[in-house]
Amino acid sequence: MNYNKINNLLGWLCGMIATIVYIITTDRFNSWWDTGEFVASAYKLQVVHQPGAPLFLMIQNLFSNLAMGDVSKIAFWMNVGSAVCSGVTITFLFWTITALARKILIKESIVDSFDLLKIFGAGIVGSLAYAFTDSFWYSAVESEVYAMSSLCTAVVFWLILKWERRADQADSNKWLLVIAFVMGLSIGVHLLNLLTIPALALVVYFKKAQKITVKGVLKTLGIGVGVLAFILWGVIQYSVKLAAYFDLFFVNNLGLSFGSGILFFIVLLIATLAYGLYYAWKRNKGVLQLAVLSLCFVLFGFSSYTMILIRSQSNISLNNNSPDNAFSFLGYLSREQYASEPLIKGPVYSSKVISAEENYTYRKDDKGYTKIDAPPTYTYDKEMLFPRVWSADKGHFYSYYTGLGQGENPTMWDNLKFFFTYQVNHMYVRYFLWNFVGRQNDEPSHGSTIHGNWISGISAIDNQRLGDESSNSSNDPTQNMYYFLPLLLGIVGLVWQYKRNKRDALIVGLLFFFTGLAIVIYLNQTPMQPRERDYAYSGSFYMFSVWIGLSTIAILDILRRVYANKIVATTALFFVFAAGPGILIYQNWDDHDRSDRTWTRDMAYNYLQSCEPDAILFTYADNDTFPLWYLQEVEGIRTDVRIVNLSYLQSDWYVKQAMHDINQANAAPIQIDSEKIKKGVRDVIHYYDMQVEGHVDLDTLMEIMLSDNPNNQMQMSNGTYANVLPTKQIQMVIDKDSVLRNRVVPKSWEENITYVMQWTYNKPYVTKAELSMLSIILNNNWERPIYFANMLGADNFIGLDKYLVNEGLVYRLMPIEKGQAQDEISLINTDTLYRNITTKYAYGSISTMKHFDVDYRRFVQSYLFDKTINMALDTLIKEEKMNEAKEIALLTVREMPSRVINIQQVYSNAVVVDTLIKVGERKYAEKLAKRDIAYIDKHLNYLSAKVDKLTAFDRFELETTVDSLNRYKVISLALDNKQLITQVQRMEDRYLSN
Repeated sequence: MNYNKINNLLGWLCGMIATIVYIITTDRFNSWWDTGEFVASAYKLQVVHQPGAPLFLMIQNLFSNLAMGDVSKIAFWMNVGSAVCSGVTITFLFWTITALARKILIKESIVDSFDLLKIFGAGIVGSLAYAFTDSFWYSAVESEVYAMSSLCTAVVFWLILKWERRADQADSNKWLLVIAFVMGLSIGVHLLNLLTIPALALVVYFKKAQKITVKGVLKTLGIGVGVLAFILWGVIQYSVKLAAYFDLFFVNNLGLSFGSGILFFIVLLIATLAYGLYYAWKRNKGVLQLAVLSLCFVLFGFSSYTMILIRSQSNISLNNNSPDNAFSFLGYLSREQYASEPLIKGPVYSSKVISAEENYTYRKDDKGYTKIDAPPTYTYDKEMLFPRVWSADKGHFYSYYTGLGQGENPTMWDNLKFFFTYQVNHMYVRYFLWNFVGRQNDEPSHGSTIHGNWISGISAIDNQRLGDESSNSSNDPTQNMYYFLPLLLGIVGLVWQYKRNKRDALIVGLLFFFTGLAIVIYLNQTPMQPRERDYAYSGSFYMFSVWIGLSTIAILDILRRVYANKIVATTALFFVFAAGPGILIYQNWDDHDRSDRTWTRDMAYNYLQSCEPDAILFTYADNDTFPLWYLQEVEGIRTDVRIVNLSYLQSDWYVKQAMHDINQANAAPIQIDSEKIKKGVRDVIHYYDMQVEGHVDLDTLMEIMLSDNPNNQMQMSNGTYANVLPTKQIQMVIDKDSVLRNRVVPKSWEENITYVMQWTYNKPYVTKAELSMLSIILNNNWERPIYFANMLGADNFIGLDKYLVNEGLVYRLMPIEKGQAQDEISLINTDTLYRNITTKYAYGSISTMKHFDVDYRRFVQSYLFDKTINMALDTLIKEEKMNEAKEIALLTVREMPSRVINIQQVYSNAVVVDTLIKVGERKYAEKLAKRDIAYIDKHLNYLSAKVDKLTAFDRFELETTVDSLNRYKVISLALDNKQLITQVQRMEDRYLSN
């Protein structure tokens, strides 16, 4: 069997091994964050959040057909799609490593068998090491774009090596054209793949240049960065921008129909490209011809975005940004709804705005495009180059990382200190070491000593950095220790490649940089990110895995020189495998196996089932919206519930969509003329206290805020008129008959129905979201139930807290007056709450799961157990409904995790234990109390052993642990258990006496 056949077979074998592992461990349903939106949108080919991923959606749609009509399996098969893409990525990584190794080891046509062993051993070790790294494995088992994006990166790197090997052949440029096509296609997945362009340019330079010079290398890199910028801005944005302005001219100036300018631009573009090809052929300009052809293939790949334009014209449920015309499509691609970060020059967090330059864009109206204001460009009193500490909202946290006092202005040194300590070290190096040294746990870290750090398993090193880790007996599956072995292998491989082939080492190094630190520079992230961002740097870890593979050759070479016996040297291959892929899969399996997880789906199911038929449910963020979209769009569950996402409701396109029926859900009762809230109109209405006495009727305020009459507006300093909110004191007269007819309130509360609701609006402004919410509440007339998800922050209640009734995972709006507090949710409908918990909620596999990831702890533990079940237990005990409290307490014991997850769970369990005591279930109470007190003891021992290393970010953990001990002290006394009382007293004496 020849080299190519062995190479192909082993490459596919590695890919198959990885794919099988991924499929075994993949999620059976949707996950948290974006996957619910992606699965729902891929299933029906809908439009996801900016800037879109049309090719990813179309390919995932193909995988959905493998469900054979079983809608409950669609998410699984889309997850398998990511698993397959990831497995093929491993195949291409194998071929990339063997290609790089072959260039160095095989110079003649005669191939030594030991060289083959080294080459293929390198491919196996490097590819499978990457396959089982923490970040890549995580993305491989869920329907997210990063698996397919990694495949694009793997393909283009392999293709350039393919071209390099055949560069002297007459038709070698076809490989460069394939690369251009893949680049274009990758735009429809994720933009990360484009970052490989500068390194690919260097491969071409090294192969074609007659003499290699530093100047030539720098010039080539500059050209590569230029090509990257041309595609990133020229192709993706300015081509669309030109088309939009052509359409503007044709429609507004020539009076032609919408789209005529776009059609003319496309014809003009095709003609220009055709002429460029003809000119290059006629003048025999090969480089120009290749460049134009490459642009054609990039544009051809980029054409996957036509799916977005076509589908946005149809009546689809999920149509983010509604990019159905040239300018809305331009805004979609340029991510206009997201704030941009300064890169070259910008403000610092303490800067003040001194001037604003007006910007504008265009809105499509019935008869043409209308010029409207766009976010202005600000000038600040203090600006600096390479601004890293730029966000005014994060000033306090910048001070923490830089050591600056309150009111001190940051210098360039402070700016660079934050860059290296937080952006480079905390947001990149930490992730890199997670993957190749080890990970303390998966709890998000902002600077904590006990959460989210890298850890090696070597006590002398770990204890020096983090304090004593030996007393940590949490048995956390996410604590993975590799003892530096994969990292050391990568360093050995880097050194070996640098000594043998400096050019290739430079190319891999550049790819490592552009997919790692270059992204750090570009993202310019602020402190307190809502989630860990390691997935963004998987390309960098991919490149490092190339060096892990090449280390195999270096180690075998060393052993061959020491031991002439080939068998001894060959045996070392197995030890290298154990130090790379072996330890990674062994340590990572338990926390990457999602096969038993159903909780994202179950949580969404519980939210929907909490709502009465034909309800309106207000949500806000990804995790209280996307999983619900998945259930409705894919599995068809509770499609009668109208989900209204408040963050999207700030946009005119979403307000318009909310005014139409979706699936089985009726339109939201927003009775506002769409002309009054179209883009650029009433984007923000500011509050101005007009000294109005008493409360003002909501319908009157709505008329004032929506009025175009200058008499109902306020004149601004520039002479224009603008709507304002004249008072925050709002009232709404209640139609009691409608409330009773629609059974809005419990029977026992009917006498508490108020004739007028009065509340204080809680924001200094009104956006389209608040306008629409107020319109829904005003015009609904209690015909449909209105709910707020319990994940919402209090500012989203627009001051209606008093009238929100807790029914578990949702708060229902009711016109009830029982003397309750004005600014908090204090009313609880215990009958509905009890019924939801005991008969409607699904609890899935919680009690049998072995690993509870950070998202479970964040969403399920917090919003189901803490805010719903515990609240129900407390309320039922207060209302002396002991039988109901007992039933829920015993249900909780059955359905809660079988082991302690963290100290927050212990703190929460105290409510359950206390309830068990009060309802006479002492046996269960003692069992849980013993377990939880033992955990508190261990955790206090762990914290006290590293007290000198704890930071301000650890204070909450410490306080929760002490509060838990105090809770269980009361519980031990209530149980009258002398053993527990003594144990708690001993813990207080040992840990809290000082």
